[in-house]
Amino acid sequence: MKDLDARSSQERANGAGREYDVGYRKPPKHKQFKPGQTGNPRGRPKGSKNESTILHELLHRKIKIQDGGQSRRVTILEAILTRFAHDSLKGDPKSARFLLGRYGALVSGEIQQAELTGDDQAVLEAFVTRLTANPSEGDVS
Repeated sequence: MKDLDARSSQERANGAGREYDVGYRKPPKHKQFKPGQTGNPRGRPKGSKNESTILHELLHRKIKIQDGGQSRRVTILEAILTRFAHDSLKGDPKSARFLLGRYGALVSGEIQQAELTGDDQAVLEAFVTRLTANPSEGDVS
């Protein structure tokens, strides 16, 4: 009985009776993922957002503010910067230092808008060329 168990396990180890290769990056069939199965089933859920996306959406959300007796809709970011401006006009040195520091950084070029790489520029130029050749492609309706 021991000989049969030893022989069958040795045959299995040597790959006898297999119809496919097993080795590096070729797991045994019973260990392979089934169709639709993932290697990380409880990983990041689809549609979940990272901190950068959440912050961007939050700061660009529109709210109503009262400005000179008029109600208008602005982004939260604009409302915050407006508040800093009002506070600095009232004599708050921290608000003034913050606003002037940000403005100075923007003017000097320390804070730059995201620049396009050569590849990005090429893609945009190809898109514009295609749109000018066939204007009906750009219709989203």
